[in-house]
Amino acid sequence: MACHAHHGWMSVSTLLLLVSVLLPTPLDAVAPACSTFPCQDFCDQTAAPCNGLVLEELWESFDLDTWEHENTLAGGGAWEFQHYTNSRRNSYVRDGTLFIRPTLTEEVYGEEFVRTGTLSIWGLHPPDECTGVAFYGCERSGRPGASVVNPVQSASIRTARSFAFTYGRLEVTARMPTGDWLWPGIWLLPKRNAYGSWPLSGHIKVVESRGNVDLKDSGGVSHGVDEMDSVLHWGPSADLNAWWRTYATRKAKEGTFGTAFHKYEVERTPDYMRFLLDGEEILKVAPGAGGFWALGEFPSHVDNPWKGASKMAPFDQEFYLVLNLAVGGASNFLDEWTNRPHPKPWNNSAPTAMLDFYNAKAKWFPTWKRAVNNGEDAALQVRAIRVWAYK
Repeated sequence: MACHAHHGWMSVSTLLLLVSVLLPTPLDAVAPACSTFPCQDFCDQTAAPCNGLVLEELWESFDLDTWEHENTLAGGGAWEFQHYTNSRRNSYVRDGTLFIRPTLTEEVYGEEFVRTGTLSIWGLHPPDECTGVAFYGCERSGRPGASVVNPVQSASIRTARSFAFTYGRLEVTARMPTGDWLWPGIWLLPKRNAYGSWPLSGHIKVVESRGNVDLKDSGGVSHGVDEMDSVLHWGPSADLNAWWRTYATRKAKEGTFGTAFHKYEVERTPDYMRFLLDGEEILKVAPGAGGFWALGEFPSHVDNPWKGASKMAPFDQEFYLVLNLAVGGASNFLDEWTNRPHPKPWNNSAPTAMLDFYNAKAKWFPTWKRAVNNGEDAALQVRAIRVWAYK
């Protein structure tokens, strides 16, 4: 149930969203916190936070007050190939499951438009507004032999305006998509850039995967849908991102992460963070007294953006949820990897990467199996999301 402001109080509807750290009142000056779910019918905005279950999303309906859609062509800063849009073709709820499903842009506008048209998504009314201006995110054009309009439509939904939490445990039950060049992600992003822009204020990737069935590096190690990653992004600048110090990857014990639902968890405390896969710890990050600055061993001439903050900075702030399904791009699928049966159709540094990808549609699109289950094997499927807050 989601709490919405109403005459100084918050009424309860589909999700329970009680976020403690939004409140400016000191904890020692407020009424005792509730400790049971669903707490109370009405919650005073000056009350201390709940501990215990504070968010439970079981997808009985698609609550668009809670889940805001991104509307952008920006490609996530990695020049990905999708248009994130608000369409029930790409994001919908059925039988207690959220589906984020990729489709071809040409199904809406036609192939000629993708190759020669201009897609403008600036929007006229608030629900239509472009949400990501950077990287030409609100308008793209196709030019023969040079570029195309983003050839795939997909979705990214977030709780940036409705729910965020600091310390607690997030649990997501999800099934990853299967299909070449699909890139699903379940993230936590900072509600405010308390320490600066990315990655200074942190980025928590609860889980990411790749949809390819047979994608291997030069050593024969698979990096497709049988593999998942969890990682923290943090550092004093983008070029000093120390993600590699806080990274874990695992292979599926049976089948792939696209053939069954798995439970992905992250636990955030004032002393450590833990990532779990199906109840098994795969990564624990516990910085010492010097915090992430000492953990990163950054050059001495660089300013510490977290000076004076807690040792968990930048991860000591409120973060909101993001569920997305990207496609391709210039960073996640390395050029030297081998994909079978069809090789990667673009080079990450090529100015025509998106065009080259689209031109190879006959090779990668069949792997999305659109004719089977309405293409839902290529969808990110999320069954349940729960957050327990820690006082």
